Amino acid sequence: MATPSTITHKDREQMKAPDRFQMTAGQAATWVQAHRKQVVFLGAAAVVVVVVATAVSTMRAQNAEAAGAALSQAMKAMAGEISSVPLPGLPGPFYATEQAKQQAVAEAADRVRRGWSGTAAAHTATLAFADAKLRLGDLDGALAAYREYLVQGGPGDSLAFSAHEGIGLAEEGKGNLDAAAQAFERLAREAPAYADRADLERARVLAQAGKVDEARKILLGFADAHKESALTGEAAERLAKLGAK
Repeated sequence: MATPSTITHKDREQMKAPDRFQMTAGQAATWVQAHRKQVVFLGAAAVVVVVVATAVSTMRAQNAEAAGAALSQAMKAMAGEISSVPLPGLPGPFYATEQAKQQAVAEAADRVRRGWSGTAAAHTATLAFADAKLRLGDLDGALAAYREYLVQGGPGDSLAFSAHEGIGLAEEGKGNLDAAAQAFERLAREAPAYADRADLERARVLAQAGKVDEARKILLGFADAHKESALTGEAAERLAKLGAK
């Protein structure tokens, strides 16, 4: 059962809306009427907690539903087409430039992450926001959002690999090649399914940083480390360009 300490400031603010509170409080009152014997033993203070907790639970469900609807708008922007005019047979939206599209994605995603913080939809929107910021060239904004996403998700997040990759690309864009290499190394370690791609990217940025021997070592061991990878041929080509010893 929820306790007063679990009711957030945002919940209290939302409960100020009279129509919605009256509806949820009415539902709680119906429960009380149907459980009069239990209510006698609960006592007056506990009844207040039951009524408020029921109302808050309903409000949170409505909040999650609204967040999901808002997220769908961001997803719609992500699926938009680049065209100065509407294209026959396609639903749109249409954007004159890639920058305009990414700006629309960033704005829609930011509305979700700020307006419905704490929901699953807001968590997903944070990743979409970070990706859009990366494509817009706002590398500091992208890094902050990717890191926020990783903190929110914690271990086991199924999309964490995308955030690690984004951090690597953003750090590379800022010229922080060592930090980029570390991000790709972490990607390989924490998301083994993407370890082959992560190793290729790490070797690439290490070579850019002048650490050719380290890059060569990764590529030399690539086939053994990733026996079933479809990227083995690409790794061999990159090694050849570096000049195998």
